[in-house]
Amino acid sequence: MTSNPPNVYLPDMATIQEVIQETPAIKTFRVTLNNADRMQAFSFEPGQVGQLSVIGVGESTFVINSPPTRKEYLQFSVMKVGELTSRLHTLKAGDQIGVRAPLGNAFPYDSMRGRDIVFVGGGIGMAPLRTLLLYMLDNRAEYGKITLLYGARSPHDMAFSYEVEEWLQRDDMHTVLTVDNGTPEWQHKVGLIPNILKEIGPSPENAVAVTCGPPIMIKFTVQALQELGFGDEQIVTTLEKRMKCGVGICGRCNIGSSYVCKDGPVYTLAQLKELPGEM
Repeated sequence: MTSNPPNVYLPDMATIQEVIQETPAIKTFRVTLNNADRMQAFSFEPGQVGQLSVIGVGESTFVINSPPTRKEYLQFSVMKVGELTSRLHTLKAGDQIGVRAPLGNAFPYDSMRGRDIVFVGGGIGMAPLRTLLLYMLDNRAEYGKITLLYGARSPHDMAFSYEVEEWLQRDDMHTVLTVDNGTPEWQHKVGLIPNILKEIGPSPENAVAVTCGPPIMIKFTVQALQELGFGDEQIVTTLEKRMKCGVGICGRCNIGSSYVCKDGPVYTLAQLKELPGEM
């Protein structure tokens, strides 16, 4: 059962154990809750998120991108885009941070058992996919063929490079990398993610596609998946960046009658089509 603090508005204080410079604009933070009992009891599901806070600055939502099968720390990846994320990027190992988690729903990993999985990630959008991918790799026998298409603007904008090489070498998954702009050293695909997706042509039969990235990428990736024959119930994405308070009080994350922090952030395309103008 998921363990929550008594007051959902009160963050757990946590210590940053390690900071990884993923790209010039993205840093990954590995943190542990200061309350040892809370850390030991902490549980979550792939796709759930947390609110990271810096006292005096504010808080924002980031997916927990470490999998629940690996519980030595909680991992969050942060792109530097504003005041809070800029402050987060100044923090180092040993610094304190507030964590309110877990929040939101999860990827439907139970209903994905026995099916082929197609991951399509762009840039920082690989972060939420990472937690589900690692969970499935840690429970490999429960899932069918796993295909990962991961893209970025350039090789320097590709996060999790220390794991990508391992994924390329695994014989129990198919990994394809692409960039919009290659370099002389780049040995993988060059091209936009939706075009490369159509080129590799994953089969929709008994399959689920999970995608996350910039909105324009998701829009054209969904179109490519539909051209390949994927139905609306077979396409899953996550909208955690729309979340504000995380507990359904502020009302700033609603799409029609749906509150992303309570009903999401994970939605199938079929669910999104029932909402006003999201996709």
